[in-house]
Amino acid sequence: MTTETQQPKNLTDYTPAELKAALAKVESKKDNDRQAYKELVEQAVPKAIFTLCAASEMISNAKTNAFKFFEDILKLKADVYGIKEKQQSHTFSCKGGEITIGFRVTDGWDDTVSAGIAKVEKYISSLATNESTAALVEIVFNLLKKDAKGNLKGSRVLELQQLTKKFDDEEFTDGVNIISDAYKPIRSVWYIEANLIGDDGTKTPIPLSISSVDFSQGYKFEFNKNEKHNNTAISDTADTV
Repeated sequence: MTTETQQPKNLTDYTPAELKAALAKVESKKDNDRQAYKELVEQAVPKAIFTLCAASEMISNAKTNAFKFFEDILKLKADVYGIKEKQQSHTFSCKGGEITIGFRVTDGWDDTVSAGIAKVEKYISSLATNESTAALVEIVFNLLKKDAKGNLKGSRVLELQQLTKKFDDEEFTDGVNIISDAYKPIRSVWYIEANLIGDDGTKTPIPLSISSVDFSQGYKFEFNKNEKHNNTAISDTADTV
């Protein structure tokens, strides 16, 4: 006995009630799928946060222990050599590795720095009378350029101080002194840098930040593998749910 192949119906073959029921079924599945997605996110985020908090605590403990090791060594060094060094960093090395501990300094200025800059700029602007002096003026103005945060670079103050001898002008010197006195460097973070040293002397940095460390061996994040990124700016806006 042969069975006749059933042909799909045309839309006109459905009653309005049947079409409405079919559409409701599709919408219901869409809503269920989206709800399932949100539930998966709700489950995944706490797991990831727990893992990352544990990793952060482990890194914090490792950093603390490393500083404790070298604090004792630095105390011994001060006793042995009879001097307590006040540098920002200390480097220790052995045959197979090297570790540097220290702190970073962020440039900081009080509100009087603007008065010093104004004085220096006023004097320097008066010097631009020919090509040679104009070039010198440009050099000084470059030293007074501010960074993205609106601050001068502290390293440039020394260069300005050296120029006071060249100009030998009371107004210029006073302006530079105001800038120098306004400099208030701030200690920012304590850091550790570590390297493995090969037999040939090459150094391989040990990644200590979550951005620089690679995935576990064998794992590849495949979601973006077929996407092509050009050299133009790529949006770093993250999806949030």
